[in-house]
Amino acid sequence: GRSPKLKHIDVLPLFARLSIADQQKIFKPHGTRRIVLATNVAETSLTVPGIKYVIDAGLARINRYSPRAKVEQLQIEKISQAAAKQRAGRCGRVSNGICVRLYSEEDFNKRPAFTDPEIIRSSLASVILRMAALRLGNVDAFPFLEAPSSRLITDGYAQLQELGAVNQQRQITEIGRQLSRIPLDPRIGRMILAGKQEGCLDEVLIIASVLSMQDPRERPMDKREAADNAHAKFAGEGSDFMTYLNLWDWYQQAFKNKKSNRTFVNECHQNFLSFLRLKEWRELHKQLLEIVDDFGFNVGKSRKPVNQKRDAKSEAVRYAQIHRALLAGLLGNIGFKDGDNDAYSGARSIRFFVAPGSCLKKTRPKWVMAAALVDTSKLYARCVAKIEPDWIEPLARGLTNSEYTDPRWDRKKSQVTAWERVSLYGLTVVPKRRVHYGPINPKVSNEIFVREGLANMQLDTKAPFLAANRRIIAEIEELEHKARRQDVLVDEQVLFDFYAAIIPEDIVNGAGFETWRKEAEKQKPKLLYLTKDDLMRHAAESVTEVQFPETMEVDGTTLALQYRFEPGHVLDGVTATVPLALLNQLDATRTEWLVPGMLREKVTALIKVLPKTYRRVCVPVPEFVTEFLEHSPVGVKPLMQTLIAFIAEKTTIKLSVDDFMLDKLPEHVWMNFSVIDEEQQELGMGRNWQKLQKQLGNAAQLTFRDSATNDIEKTDIKQWDFGDLPATINFTREGHQLTGYPALEDNIDSVAIKLFDTEQSANLSHRAGVCRLIRFELKQQMKQLQKGLPNFNQYAMQLRNIMDADDLREDVLSAIADRAFIGEDELPRTNEEFMALKQRARTRLPAVKDALTRIVTQVAAEYHSLTAKRAAMPNRVNRLSKDVENQTNQLLYKNCFSQTPWEHLQHLPRYLKALSLRIDKQPNNPDRDGKHAASVGQHWDKWQAEMIKQGKLGDVSPDLVNFRWLIEELRVSLFAQELKTPFPVSSKRLDKAWQALV
Repeated sequence: GRSPKLKHIDVLPLFARLSIADQQKIFKPHGTRRIVLATNVAETSLTVPGIKYVIDAGLARINRYSPRAKVEQLQIEKISQAAAKQRAGRCGRVSNGICVRLYSEEDFNKRPAFTDPEIIRSSLASVILRMAALRLGNVDAFPFLEAPSSRLITDGYAQLQELGAVNQQRQITEIGRQLSRIPLDPRIGRMILAGKQEGCLDEVLIIASVLSMQDPRERPMDKREAADNAHAKFAGEGSDFMTYLNLWDWYQQAFKNKKSNRTFVNECHQNFLSFLRLKEWRELHKQLLEIVDDFGFNVGKSRKPVNQKRDAKSEAVRYAQIHRALLAGLLGNIGFKDGDNDAYSGARSIRFFVAPGSCLKKTRPKWVMAAALVDTSKLYARCVAKIEPDWIEPLARGLTNSEYTDPRWDRKKSQVTAWERVSLYGLTVVPKRRVHYGPINPKVSNEIFVREGLANMQLDTKAPFLAANRRIIAEIEELEHKARRQDVLVDEQVLFDFYAAIIPEDIVNGAGFETWRKEAEKQKPKLLYLTKDDLMRHAAESVTEVQFPETMEVDGTTLALQYRFEPGHVLDGVTATVPLALLNQLDATRTEWLVPGMLREKVTALIKVLPKTYRRVCVPVPEFVTEFLEHSPVGVKPLMQTLIAFIAEKTTIKLSVDDFMLDKLPEHVWMNFSVIDEEQQELGMGRNWQKLQKQLGNAAQLTFRDSATNDIEKTDIKQWDFGDLPATINFTREGHQLTGYPALEDNIDSVAIKLFDTEQSANLSHRAGVCRLIRFELKQQMKQLQKGLPNFNQYAMQLRNIMDADDLREDVLSAIADRAFIGEDELPRTNEEFMALKQRARTRLPAVKDALTRIVTQVAAEYHSLTAKRAAMPNRVNRLSKDVENQTNQLLYKNCFSQTPWEHLQHLPRYLKALSLRIDKQPNNPDRDGKHAASVGQHWDKWQAEMIKQGKLGDVSPDLVNFRWLIEELRVSLFAQELKTPFPVSSKRLDKAWQALV
């Protein structure tokens, strides 16, 4: 009846872009009558006098609830015809007015007649809960005027299940009945119930009351910065909810201390707070106190204000209590920051941003919860707080999803465990947690228990059956290692089937198994025992103790053997355990023949790595190998030499070790050695005996000496007053028969008696020790000799580039002593032999001194002449100069006179003279010199390579050492024939000697 007379005016969209001043100019003829924008006036029946004009943009933010995303949406939408008419009613309430609509009449006519009712665009959780409490029946069957969609109903029940208000059968629970008595949103009501359980009901009631109303903080458009500064003092640390508590404490204190209502209102305005909303907050809080009082909840009256000082620990506990209570109602509003941007991953695959006014906008913690998620220009989280992910799972019982991965046997816990990943609405709250998998999946757990715990014997139990089964399996595995085949022991599946047929399906861990086993074995004690028939595919008759013994005799010492069949493994093949004390004493020749069961394979492999030219004369290989094994004594000579001799005998082909391509042999055809100390700790391992001796030889010598129980070793000896010195000493150590070699050791200022573990090292040390001891005995003669070496200063000057005078004098004296005191005589072992040797040394000393002095004088003269000729050589003969330099360095070096054997020492002057003659002859026929140099170089290179090879093995042949002197004689024969050689020598003769050598 109050409808004014309206005039509908269609205005172009351009009108909306005009300023207010320009728009008022349009209406200037109407005088002082007022104009309003319809959206700025509340759409109520309130009459505002003087309003004559209304501008309607035709748009509004309409609140809609999204059941899919579970968020409130405030999107700008076109208003309905009814809303447009209501806006037009804002003007002309007391007289006629004009409404200017910024859209066409055609657009107006296409719009729906009425705005959608709130029941079909809101969450139905509170409606469903109230209907269930009043027993109004199912929501689906209720006769609504406009029934909500099934999706909204389903979403409402899901939200109530999240809060624990209804069960899976959609029946109201005790929590639901309590929530129905609280006239608030169910989520806020759930916070209050949780606050009682957490012991922070006072704080939660304050927060719950403010969340149920409009925010009391004001932020005018024209005073945003001032409002933000005023509100900053209320900001909570890590939580917008704590901001509300700070604001509440301020309000309570200000209300208590107010002087008048007007001053209090002004103080609120100064802090940009709405006095009316604060008053509403207080009234609402008072009503909530009455409600919880009806529940019988005790609310504390002495809550400490937030700004009151507390220790950090109690503050952290209080924070956790409050926010766990709030989280109980906000499980669907949690978020996780999983990237470097500002977005958070929320429940059900949504992504949201923290609202700009939040105190967490800058800190951006990993996990947050929000009081509300509102979709405007973006999906924003309002009233946000930092939470810990550990709080979520206990509150979300029945809502989380668990995924289990990598089920496996845990030997320590004697059960099957798996990794559990716990998620809530798609957010991972527990990324990885070890759990007992038995109750979760008994079938799979039983299978893993049987396979790993029993079939693979990973179960730790005192039951005798498992130890017995393990022993039988170890015996069969040993047969496989010896026979180098993996088809004797049955596979794991057979063991699994054996146990699976006996073990009940509900046994999933060690404790349950032990309980079952004890009862089962009362009826059948051997129920779980395996036999060889159960475990062996065939009998493996060829694997006998003779073919694959457990020990091997080497030089009268028994070495333990171990077998392993695992190609590529360091222990593949057979391994002999060698005590360190025996390393230098034993001869590894016997070990080259391995054990009888592996010898045929090794010999066959050696023939197969021969070049095809040689290999084809050894066919058929099986018969050839059989004949070799039948006619060759095992271990008497090295295997390679024996095989080469057998091939030469059968085919007349003479081979050398270098003809075999040994690098193509598999590792297991060589004996592997493990060197251990007295405590059975491994010190070294390898398949090269000589290399192990070189590596651990000194340690073996020390260990050998420590093993000896006699008192033969002595020190600080300067005369033979210790009686007879035996050549060998036998003793037993840890069951091994050892042989020691006592010998003198030269310590320069004295002599000592040491026990050596090899005869060779003992002889070398004994010779030097005897020489030193005779030098002590002939002290006067040596002193006179040291002072009176003929022409010493002259040849010392000529040899100054080789060694200094002191080193030269000591070198000459050592050479004289070795030749005069011992020479070719046997080394003394008794005092009588030593005295006789000393007497002969006294007699030979003058002659040896004269002979060596003559040799050194000649060497010095030839070296001096050679040095002068080298300096005068032209630059174009660089190759010759380099050859002369290399040969000179090989003949003359520090201590060369004492280290060069006497039989070759006397030829040094001739070798140096030959070098001088070569320099003289080279210019006349350089081609011939180059040809001879190449021939000598071939012999020298192969000799040097073999020396390096045998040197690495630690066993250089004396014949190989002497071969280098044949090369020196070849140089004389080729470059200085006029000097003659002691015996015929040529390149062909050296080739023949080399073949016999290697």
